[in-house]
Amino acid sequence: MKMKNAQILNDNRDFVRLYRRGQSAVSPLLVTYARRGGDRNRRRVGITATKKVGGAVQRNRAKRLIRAAWREAEGEAPYGWDFIFVARGRTTGAKMQQVRAAMAAHLKKLTAPPPKKERPPQNL
Repeated sequence: MKMKNAQILNDNRDFVRLYRRGQSAVSPLLVTYARRGGDRNRRRVGITATKKVGGAVQRNRAKRLIRAAWREAEGEAPYGWDFIFVARGRTTGAKMQQVRAAMAAHLKKLTAPPPKKERPPQNL
């Protein structure tokens, strides 16, 4: 699975770190975990599907859909971030464009800079 400028997350400790310390976004098709860190010149990506999704055939289909959606959405993801995409039960019945739309919304939500707090005017 070659992705342009993305490194694959394989180590369990990386997954656990993201699950515990990362931010998450949820939709009926996909759960996304994101956290800033790692190499500033790369994006690191992990894709997983639990047995709740279904048997091996359904899990592999879900992961293929997510991989295809990532290839299209990768340009929207900033460098220096780690992402994990978790398939949900409805992922296998979805079209790739639906998964891609959910992924794009999650990336936008999770990687947006925090809103700046406005300072109250100081009375002199």
